[in-house]
Amino acid sequence: MKKQLYLLFLLFTTFVFAQQKQVVTSIDTIRNKIGAEFKLSIKTTVDTSSKVIFPKLKNFGALEVIQSYPIDTIKTDGRYELVKKYGLTQFDSGRYVIPSIKVFIDSKPFMTDSLLVEVANVKVDTLKQKMFDIKDIAPADKSIGNWWKYLLILALIIGIGVFIYWYIKKHQKKKLEEEIFKTPIEKATSLLNNLEKKELWQKGEVKAYYSELTDIARNYIEEAIEIPAMESTTSELIQGLKAASVKKKMTVSQETIENLERVLKQADLVKFAKSKPLDFEITEDRNKIQKAILTLDSSIPVEVPVEEDTLLNEAQRQKQIQIQLQKKRKKRIVLTISSVVFILVATTTFFIVLKGFDYVKDNIFGNATKELLEGEWIKSEYGNPGIIIETPKVLKRVDLTKTLPKDGMALIKEMQSFAYGTVEDNFYIMISTLKYKKEGEIDLAKSMDGALQSLESQGAQNMIVKQEDFETKEGIKGLKAYGTFSKINSDTQSSAKLYYEALLFSQEGGLQQIIIFHEEGDDYANQISERVLSSVELKQLSK
Repeated sequence: MKKQLYLLFLLFTTFVFAQQKQVVTSIDTIRNKIGAEFKLSIKTTVDTSSKVIFPKLKNFGALEVIQSYPIDTIKTDGRYELVKKYGLTQFDSGRYVIPSIKVFIDSKPFMTDSLLVEVANVKVDTLKQKMFDIKDIAPADKSIGNWWKYLLILALIIGIGVFIYWYIKKHQKKKLEEEIFKTPIEKATSLLNNLEKKELWQKGEVKAYYSELTDIARNYIEEAIEIPAMESTTSELIQGLKAASVKKKMTVSQETIENLERVLKQADLVKFAKSKPLDFEITEDRNKIQKAILTLDSSIPVEVPVEEDTLLNEAQRQKQIQIQLQKKRKKRIVLTISSVVFILVATTTFFIVLKGFDYVKDNIFGNATKELLEGEWIKSEYGNPGIIIETPKVLKRVDLTKTLPKDGMALIKEMQSFAYGTVEDNFYIMISTLKYKKEGEIDLAKSMDGALQSLESQGAQNMIVKQEDFETKEGIKGLKAYGTFSKINSDTQSSAKLYYEALLFSQEGGLQQIIIFHEEGDDYANQISERVLSSVELKQLSK
């Protein structure tokens, strides 16, 4: 950590000379008719890594911007020539001044030239030119450019509604099937009543009706008489039923067995031969099934269980009830979790479509530098010569005296350093002030050149360094160094690209330094850095 802080301290005094920026202003004509277009051009030549911001204005003085053209980019000798054009107009005759405006190159403002243009009146000969009535107001275009977003939102809402409806109906359908009955006859009777409430055959779903009707009968026979009725064919089921009735000494009439067989065969014809019985036949089949089930149940010999068997059966039934309740509880938990996950995904998708992925990432999942930017800022004074600065967090004192070489410390009378965060964090700031034993003029350029070499020797790779003059609000001048470099993580051996800005001010016998690190491309960190550096105030050295 000490080594990293030393590396940061050296970077305070590091920069190289940047090339002079220049903005050239031109216009296609200085005289035009009312309503005609003046085409204003702003040209600048910069490094490939420079950031240029052209103004977005609705008016240039009294002239209205009717068209903002895309920036033309031409690469020449490793540099970019950028040309921005604006279409301007005026609907009153006269002479107008296109004022000077600011163009920002690497956050430094450059002013364009002001230009004088003339708008000439249009002569109209009413004897030769026909006059026409004023046209009616044309209706506005009511089309919505982002209609697809609203359509997607509507589709999401409908999808959520359909999913909830389907899930509720599905569980309502299974609710009765999962109900616990004391005896098979209770279950069969309840299922028959529920089948009639569905009114399947009245809706034309005859095949589904017969399928459920015969399943109820087969399931009852399998549970009550204990023969494999569900997997058996109709003939196998009837044969098994006859054999079981003899074995269990059941008093079942031949008519009951024939009626049951007749309904089962009718169901086979409906399911496999697409037979369509008449309405009264369907009603009769249903009554035959119900009568057959009741007759079979009444013919089963009743065994009076001993007291121990009764208690055992009751315990088993209670155990089954507990198992069923646990299953229902688990299903409710799964339903709740699934609903929450579905709503979260739908909500996230909605905001991504409406606001964009960066908005969701920063506002829903959180962003450390955004929280710093929007938090409560602190304005305080640090060191001697004092630096008054506004920061998102209070800077804490750090000791760098032990990290500097002895020959360097021999020249320093006093040094104070304050920092927030570390190099590994999303945002890092450090302030240092020095008092030298010997007063004299400090050559900032030489000290930065030497520090740059030391920084590279400490592991900074692919370093880009630029410099420019810097002036505080009070008019105190200093040097600003900025650029990027790659940092290697010693643990993971991964490389990260950092952006830095450093300010350096000198007094006779004193030095004031500010440096900021953050990940390149972090817009919130850029805003923090801009606000911090614009708040800098300096105090004179106290003896």
